[in-house]
Amino acid sequence: MEANVANNVDHMSMWSLISNASVVVQLVMLILVGASIVSWVMIFQRGNSLRAAKRGLDSFEERFWSGIDLSKLYRQAGTDPDPDSGVEQVFRAGFKEFSRLRQQPGVDPDAVMDGVARSMRVAISREEEKLEQGLPFLATVGSTSPYIGLFGTVWGIMNSFRGLSQVQQATLATVAPGIAEALIATAIGLFAAIPAVIAYNRFSARGETLIGRYYTFADEFQAILHRKVHTRDE
Repeated sequence: MEANVANNVDHMSMWSLISNASVVVQLVMLILVGASIVSWVMIFQRGNSLRAAKRGLDSFEERFWSGIDLSKLYRQAGTDPDPDSGVEQVFRAGFKEFSRLRQQPGVDPDAVMDGVARSMRVAISREEEKLEQGLPFLATVGSTSPYIGLFGTVWGIMNSFRGLSQVQQATLATVAPGIAEALIATAIGLFAAIPAVIAYNRFSARGETLIGRYYTFADEFQAILHRKVHTRDE
């Protein structure tokens, strides 16, 4: 009796259920586990990138509003650039275009400011692309993993009922293993989807916050350059 109970426990263990599942269900599990591993790697990478971007933003804004000369700040940014500071790239793009247009004779101040605005918009768009890297994959994992897991579950239950049709008497002991191994696919799908959805929502919100601060900085920087270019022409 005890030996039978031990055998049933071993037969219902997680590894036994996975190893005894059909090839299709095992393939579904493998896909979901792979998607989960990749998404977790991406979650750590994206989290580190966003934290670095926020640190770079805070550090550069502190230097920018410290009263330092803009030309000196531009030279410092060019000499020792911070690749994680998106706002620094926006500043460099705007000031570079401003300096280039101001050196050309006869350029209208409004044309100078239009060029500066375009350059900073392009720089912000590039930074936005960087902040959104990996988010489509997380969204895909979060939205499709439950359905992939459900497909594995449905397939496993179909096999279980197909096997039941070949026995004379169906008991709980014959039904439970097949249904349990089928439900594991759904569990793995949820395990892959839930962190991906949470990370996607969190990273999207943090990215939008950073982009909003980039646009705010660009507007303030553009106002400073606007006063600068019109003061020189007076």
